Amino acid sequence: MAWDESKVWLQGNEEGDYYQFLLDDAAERPVRDAARKKIVRPQEMPWEMAPQGLLKHLLNEQMNTRMETVDAYMQIIPPGSKSGKHRHLAEECLYVLEGSGYDLHQDCDVEITDTYHWKPQDEVKRYEWKAGDVIYIPPNTIHQHFNADPDKPARLISAINRIYKYCGLNDLEQLENAPEYDPSVKLDADKISEYINKAKQGQNA
Repeated sequence: MAWDESKVWLQGNEEGDYYQFLLDDAAERPVRDAARKKIVRPQEMPWEMAPQGLLKHLLNEQMNTRMETVDAYMQIIPPGSKSGKHRHLAEECLYVLEGSGYDLHQDCDVEITDTYHWKPQDEVKRYEWKAGDVIYIPPNTIHQHFNADPDKPARLISAINRIYKYCGLNDLEQLENAPEYDPSVKLDADKISEYINKAKQGQNA
């Protein structure tokens, strides 16, 4: 008889209220969302001197905004300099606000079984860009941004979807740091202004 299996499935004394949690979460979300930002002011957008370069975060899940699926930051690349080089599984797009330069992209062969393996292809592709262009980064592509102008900084807006991270695929690897990166540097208003002014003057910070 089917009930003979009860000796197995009746085992266990743990109790959970997981479904009730879903109901409570759905009921409380409108109140929580009302306290989250729909408008983010410039002074609320954190600066970061990261291995990828100088970033101003526009949207991030740590910023308590209503955005659920996208992270975005503005990157400033000094004249004649470059970003860090990295690779991530999520696709990315960047809008070029200011400046001109080029990207180097290296596609990777990927195998996902019980484990995750990737291997760079031999070919490195170069893509020129200028203000007004959108740069597309395919999934799992090694990439780096170069400012080709020796006199003016370049500014890029990056947008990337969080869905990969939520699915347990936060595969992000830094392969080379930006030349300006210094983990000991703590950014404050004076330091940021100094860095931006030097970038405008064609000097590295």
